[in-house]
Amino acid sequence: MTEDIRPTLHPNAQKVAAALAAMDVRGEVRELNDAARTAEEAAALLDIEVGAVCNSLIFDADGAPLLVLTSGAHRADTAVLATLTGSAQVRRATPDFVRTVTGQPIGGVSPVGHPTPIHTIVDISLNDHEAVWAAGGHPHYVFPTTYAELLRITGGTAAVVSST
Repeated sequence: MTEDIRPTLHPNAQKVAAALAAMDVRGEVRELNDAARTAEEAAALLDIEVGAVCNSLIFDADGAPLLVLTSGAHRADTAVLATLTGSAQVRRATPDFVRTVTGQPIGGVSPVGHPTPIHTIVDISLNDHEAVWAAGGHPHYVFPTTYAELLRITGGTAAVVSST
């Protein structure tokens, strides 16, 4: 299926598009007119509410990567994440750590397309939206998906990720 992927996509977006195609995801990676490094920027560019933006956040959980997919309207609580994962410490990962484990830059991390699978937690609040938009491996790329599809394609665990 990778032959259907536009070769003009950024190489990271091509990897994400190939991963999505391999998992029979219908939503296509789309290029934005401007970079969307935050949920607010993505929501403005897509003309959607910020809660329908899927943030892909990488955390360092006792030295292991943890991918948290959360609604742009929520913040992931590291204490909640530590409890969910049984980790002694969960902290926001450094940009170098993020790039090493995902191959993607902060602001463009996709739920898929990483060199190896990453333990993933999916914020149940994403289920409040019929469609959500996730990053496509680079800040200029996104793709539409659903909460159920995010669970399926990441093998993620559904959970409440904030303390409020």
